[in-house]
Amino acid sequence: MADDYYKILGIDKKAGASEIKKAYRKLALKYHPDKTKGDKLLEDKFKKISEAYAVLSDPEKRNQYDTYGSADFQQRFSQEDIFRNFDMGDILKEFGFGGSRGGGFSSAFGRGRQQGGFSGMGGNPFFHNMGGGSFGQQQPQMKGKDIEYEIPLTIHEIINGTTKTITINQGGAAKAIEVKIPRGLIRGKKIRLAGKGEISPNGGPPGNLYIKSRPIPSNGYTIDGNDILLSKQVKLTQALLGDTIEIITPDKTTINLKLPAGTNPKSKMRIPGRGIPQMKGNGCGDLFVVINITMPRKLTAKQKKLIQQLEGTGL
Repeated sequence: MADDYYKILGIDKKAGASEIKKAYRKLALKYHPDKTKGDKLLEDKFKKISEAYAVLSDPEKRNQYDTYGSADFQQRFSQEDIFRNFDMGDILKEFGFGGSRGGGFSSAFGRGRQQGGFSGMGGNPFFHNMGGGSFGQQQPQMKGKDIEYEIPLTIHEIINGTTKTITINQGGAAKAIEVKIPRGLIRGKKIRLAGKGEISPNGGPPGNLYIKSRPIPSNGYTIDGNDILLSKQVKLTQALLGDTIEIITPDKTTINLKLPAGTNPKSKMRIPGRGIPQMKGNGCGDLFVVINITMPRKLTAKQKKLIQQLEGTGL
């Protein structure tokens, strides 16, 4: 079962940055290797809370974690991705542990230094990135360039999510990649595929691939953030006298909408919860029906006479 970072730190999913930091500090003080003195289970606990803090303290990583969920996130992101730009030594010094290496931190990740490295690492970049480069002797290599790719999506695909196969140029060769599009990928949002960008020129890690949405207008629907606008034509008499009109929502549901008497042109009638889901969380936008009144270009003699009679009543 994948680790739940929020549960590991004992915080709510809506926790702010200060609350996350406070929770980590409390746990780090409890499980730091200086306190646990070689207890392997407690060392593993310290590693887990550090991993959780590395993700949840970084807004971009946290957004990806919330978007994909625990299991999918940990499949997409390597330990190197998780601990990139995360300096454990500085963080632990801030919490009161002395030394540039965070006190006894090195003992929890390899039992000390041997022959220019740390034993027990197994080549896992997790141990080299925990201290922001302060533990190993290798200098960071140049990361490959990130790629941005814009995918055209129908309103149905944005509401429900979909899977797309795209082709990118990676290292001078065309490469097909299957992309899982989450629900709610509206314009302005993007998802990150770690390591799917350009190859590094000097053997460093590849860049990332960022997927953006280009909504395709369809069937009279317009997307405005997470809301959807639907233009609806009604007759003059319907607007004056009121009526019940039939609305087809983007998910093909039929709704009978009551049109009040005296409805003005361009009036917006709100149908809550029938818009686009939020990309993270349980919220959803609304559907707004924009009323357009059809004005007749020509009147029959009878219609003209009736309207003249209405004019006489002061209407």
